[in-house]
Amino acid sequence: MNPTGRTVSAVPASALLDHWLNAEWTDGCQVDAVPVFQTLTVITTNTLYEIVVLDGSQGLIRLRGGRFFPDWREAQLAGCSLGGSFLKLRGIYTGFSMEVRTGEEVIITSPVRRLTMTPLEAIRPH
Repeated sequence: MNPTGRTVSAVPASALLDHWLNAEWTDGCQVDAVPVFQTLTVITTNTLYEIVVLDGSQGLIRLRGGRFFPDWREAQLAGCSLGGSFLKLRGIYTGFSMEVRTGEEVIITSPVRRLTMTPLEAIRPH
């Protein structure tokens, strides 16, 4: 109890909305801010995913990787979270789990460990 007589419980900073609103969000990317056909490689705790952005403003992607996406499949990147009620829309950030929608199914990945972007010049034919 604190001096006012009320019970106080510790809440992790990441669970507070103010923390999310004021975060710098530097260790990752927003798919709605990258060009169409941008290729991303995302390594989570358990899986390597290959992602191609189709329409970032809608979070539409093609991805492949892991047991849920052994072959290329279109999906919607809802965003990333720490498994709670806050979702960073259309974001992929280190330490956060991606939330991917395919039809009625939502896949939540293990936490992202590394994200790399292939420069578009390297994937476009010359």
